[in-house]
Amino acid sequence: MTGTGPLLVDAHHHVWDLSVRDQEWITGDALAPIRRNFTLADLAPEARAAGVGATILVQTVTVPDETPELLALAADSDLVAGVVGWTDLTRPDVADTLAALRELPGGQHLVGIRHQVQGEPEPEWLLRPDVRRGLAAVAAAGLAYDLVVLPHQLPACAKAAAEMPELTFVLDHLGKPPIASGAVEPWASAVRALAARPNTVCKLSGMVTEADRATWTVDDLRPFADTVVEAFGPRRLMFGSDWPVSTLAAEYGGVLDAARLLTRSLDTAGRAEVFGGTARRVYRF
Repeated sequence: MTGTGPLLVDAHHHVWDLSVRDQEWITGDALAPIRRNFTLADLAPEARAAGVGATILVQTVTVPDETPELLALAADSDLVAGVVGWTDLTRPDVADTLAALRELPGGQHLVGIRHQVQGEPEPEWLLRPDVRRGLAAVAAAGLAYDLVVLPHQLPACAKAAAEMPELTFVLDHLGKPPIASGAVEPWASAVRALAARPNTVCKLSGMVTEADRATWTVDDLRPFADTVVEAFGPRRLMFGSDWPVSTLAAEYGGVLDAARLLTRSLDTAGRAEVFGGTARRVYRF
């Protein structure tokens, strides 16, 4: 998918500068290797070497200032095609906030919103009336909503998707299944229930860091990848590197190679969707 082939899209990566803002989630010895700055200048050569022509830059912290910064980066980049930002969905002025973001430099690159639902103690946080009001504003703005959740929160995601058919929900990292343990259930049943909603999409991302980071193999990932490939189908599946978090377990090219091996059973058209078409369609770029 390089050269004259279809545009290869990395639908999920991050950047951060610790001199601008701390990333409070990067704690402990296991995450120590990524407790440093990661910039688009670091990513670009790796992405280009892998044949990636466009990326989606995703928020990492729940502060208002980060999204304008990411949009400004996108405005100056020939690699970043879209930004999944953050806003407080519980505020009554979400629609005004989204409109204001679009007026900023790079605002045209805003393609989605995400919140760290995985850190919310309420399993059904997404179903709160104030959150649903915010999600309705996201849908009205023509944006997608990225879901970063843990497996026990997937049932609430399915309920939200059923109740809000006008909003496209994008499941990040397969819903973080316990790949290291090899336990496919109950995650698989929950993710199939989510996939039954036609307004849901899944990112083939984040797998290598949910596996044993030192010893993982493609075969370790396969039962989980096969589940979402079957449940969502290629037109509702998109590749994401999750760089630089993924560097805890693999180099950029290694993550892409694993995703290609895990989708080898798809035909050419299906692979074109996973590695570009779905992202362009869902994020509208």
